[in-house]
Parts: sequence; structure tokens; C-alpha cells
Amino acid sequence: MKFWEKVTGGDLTRAYKSFDARAQALPAEYRAAWDEIKIQLSPYSDFTGRSLMPILDGALGLLEETAADGQSVHEAVGDDIKGFCAAIAGGEGATGFRDKWREQLNHNVAKKLGRLGG
Repeated sequence: MKFWEKVTGGDLTRAYKSFDARAQALPAEYRAAWDEIKIQLSPYSDFTGRSLMPILDGALGLLEETAADGQSVHEAVGDDIKGFCAAIAGGEGATGFRDKWREQLNHNVAKKLGRLGG
């Protein structure tokens, strides 16, 4: 990968387009599940989104294999797509960048309030 592509995110754009092209070959219910998976996984991303690329590739691969085997999308991801995404992203309670920022903000506010109150 070239430095400029990494800085500008061109490699990520190509990867997302590749994922979407693969998803277009899936049946309609699988495409709907894929769209929901992308939405539900976004909170687990880092700032650039690079951390999600292997997870998205694996999730799409699972959908492709399940569709090829003739199984329903519910057999692949279950009825709870949000729970499925939490499980593949590191489990329920895994922290994303929003959680880290929230924790840092709460810590800083508590520290300032401690100084003002004491």
C-alpha cells in the first residue's frame, strides 16, 4: 500500500466498494442484513475505520457462504443483528472510540469539579 493512499483513505474506499460489489451478488434478505451489519459495526470502529476491515470481510464471507449453502440469513446471523455484531467486534461491553472519549471526558470533568469543590 502506498503512503498517499493510506493517508487519504483511498485503500479503504476501494475496499468498501469491493465489499458492496460482493454484497450485490447476494439475495435481497442478505443484502438487507449486510446493510444492517455495516451500521451496527460502525460504533466499534477506530477513528479511520481500518480496524473494521477484517471484521467486515469475515461477516460478508459468512453471508456469502450461507447464501451459497442455501440457508436463510437468520441461520447465519440469528434474529439479533446488533448482538451478532457486538459478538464479532469483541463482545458485548467492548469499548469503541466513543466510549473511550466519553470516559476521558467524564474523568476530566470529575477532576475539574473535584478541584472546584475542594
